[in-house]
Amino acid sequence: MSSLTRIPAPDGVAAAPQYSHVVLGTGRFVAIAGQLPLDEQGRLVGEGDPTAQARQVFENVRRCLAAAGATFDDVVKLTFFVTDMAQMPALRAARAEHIPDDRLPAASAVQVAALVRPEFLMEVEAFAVVAP
Repeated sequence: MSSLTRIPAPDGVAAAPQYSHVVLGTGRFVAIAGQLPLDEQGRLVGEGDPTAQARQVFENVRRCLAAAGATFDDVVKLTFFVTDMAQMPALRAARAEHIPDDRLPAASAVQVAALVRPEFLMEVEAFAVVAP
């Protein structure tokens, strides 16, 4: 595990309950491509179901992190891409299953017109720093 410092609210910046404004650390940088709600065989999980899709997306992020020798404790930044901001509660709930509130990474949420396939409701990418 890397040694990370989380700064939830730098001086002069309002605190955000859903993420840390700054996360810094030293170590090996890991970039995880945007993960989609696909199972191991490439089949869609949870058609029309934001909760099922969010859980699958976070499971895919977890597996990608593991392949790099990382865990969610090493994540410094998450980016959420959603086709509707109404899907954010499902993503936050799935994130809470993997990341406790005292270890929240920096994060951004972006509503997009569409993802690579119309049945995808969301995509999540991650950046991590792993101890050398």
